[in-house]
Amino acid sequence: MNGLSFTVYGDTTGYDLFIFTIVVLLSFIIARTLRTYLRRTLKDKIAADLLKVLEKLVYYTVIIIGIISVLPLIGINLTGLLVAGGIAGIVIGFASQSVVANLISGIFLIFERPVKVGDQIGVGDISGTVEDIHILSTIIRTYDGTYVRIPNEKVFSSEITNFVANPVRRFEYTIGISYSDDASKAVQTIQTVLEEHPFVLKNPVPTIFVKSLDESSVTLVVKAWAPSVIWYEVKCELLWKIKVELEKIGVTIPFPQRVVHFAEKSNPENIINED
Repeated sequence: MNGLSFTVYGDTTGYDLFIFTIVVLLSFIIARTLRTYLRRTLKDKIAADLLKVLEKLVYYTVIIIGIISVLPLIGINLTGLLVAGGIAGIVIGFASQSVVANLISGIFLIFERPVKVGDQIGVGDISGTVEDIHILSTIIRTYDGTYVRIPNEKVFSSEITNFVANPVRRFEYTIGISYSDDASKAVQTIQTVLEEHPFVLKNPVPTIFVKSLDESSVTLVVKAWAPSVIWYEVKCELLWKIKVELEKIGVTIPFPQRVVHFAEKSNPENIINED
């Protein structure tokens, strides 16, 4: 090792630099090995999103510990670093409040699990499928294919709508028919369409009722349930099927209309004569 005893900088020798490099490389290798081991042994035992966070936590912890342990070899005094870090921490603490808040919120999201990867959720005005939950942010793929990164603090502090937490989901239609149409026949036709669709649930029972008698139509409300994972497809398909079947029996969906009666015009000459 005498060939590595030359001084590189200050008291740091070539041997110290060699050991530092080896330890850092070993830290990365050990971290990757542990991450792979956790992935293989725990993938069927814990939730996928929780496993991802655990992998990242172990990976970066091993690397940080490895690097910190050999910093003195390259002349970095940890005591002085901690003092300087404390002062710098006060300065940058205010600037990093959002980062810390996102980190803490991310931990709470992982362990409380109001959402998980694959869920269809709504956060504020953003709706879509959860693609990943990171330490600082959550990735959502919206229904039009756009990927949106939402800070975990916003996700955790906002009202979250989980569309698939319940295995079934209800959908609702409002359908107007003409006053001249047979309402009973229309209801029966809609009921038949619901019963024949393979993904409309029998329990809870679908309901059809007259909601109101409006200016130009009798308004019917249709409520039915479908599996959450195909809820939207069933809703769209069924609405078209109902329209087609109602047209077959002659039921019309009326346009808004209003009958206006004009008062009989007064004779201006009579008004003048009366004066």
